[in-house]
Amino acid sequence: MDQVTQQGILKKFEIEQADVDRVRAVGPRLMLEINDHLAAFYEWMANHDEYQIFFANSPDRLNRVQAMQASYWRTFFEANLTSAWFEERKHVGAVHAHIDLPNDIYFAGVSFSAKSLIDRLRKLGETVENMDATVDSITKLIFLDSFVVIDEIARINREKIAAGSKALLEMSTPVTPIWEGILLLPLLGIIDSERTRDIMTKTLTKIGETRAKVFVLDISGVSAMDTAVANQLIKITKATQFMGCETIISGVSPTIAQTLVELGVNIGDVRTTATLRDSFELALRAAGVGLQTLGS
Repeated sequence: MDQVTQQGILKKFEIEQADVDRVRAVGPRLMLEINDHLAAFYEWMANHDEYQIFFANSPDRLNRVQAMQASYWRTFFEANLTSAWFEERKHVGAVHAHIDLPNDIYFAGVSFSAKSLIDRLRKLGETVENMDATVDSITKLIFLDSFVVIDEIARINREKIAAGSKALLEMSTPVTPIWEGILLLPLLGIIDSERTRDIMTKTLTKIGETRAKVFVLDISGVSAMDTAVANQLIKITKATQFMGCETIISGVSPTIAQTLVELGVNIGDVRTTATLRDSFELALRAAGVGLQTLGS
């Protein structure tokens, strides 16, 4: 996160130098209470399932995490809102994302901690100048802290989803040689523009590798089709022609045929069939394989 972005976030949370100064002023006194705060926090945590999952059978982990939290609150009250501060919070988010910590227990823990620390602050009474303003400053910093953590969790989860989608796309677009000179691609599910671009790339690559003469594109498993996707599939057939490969679109259902007509999609000279069997017969003839050869 660059300096400009950090300053923009601080502005959104209305964190000014006066807030930083107030947090720093009470920090040393609240850090004297931090062990009691952590004891209360884990007493509260023990009432939730997540405690059993992460700590019940691992005292060493519990001790390690408690020590890390004490250090975490120390940097919180030092309030040096530099890149290092933001990176430390992002690291916490990354750890939580790695262990799949539920958001509800995270926010519940933040709420408990905020109340615990502010209650301890108020007990200091008149010895704290501008009590209400100090409480407000600590609250703003806690909100900022939580945002950075959750934003990192969300970013990592988006990456996981993108990686999973990419892997699924790889598995769901198998361009397969089924006979010498013939390729088959059965499409299933929902086809969008991103997937059709992936189909284009893989198909043309496979044609180049195998020098295939016929490409059978079976769309019998496609659940829906719009103008953009239909036009993309037509573009795929045109591109294969440039590589000397004829495309046959198989599995054109009555519903899809009606949709293409209603959408005004021009399929030009693209060959289509209702069944995969019909496409195979056309493909074999186009590839120069006589049907009598198959029966011999």
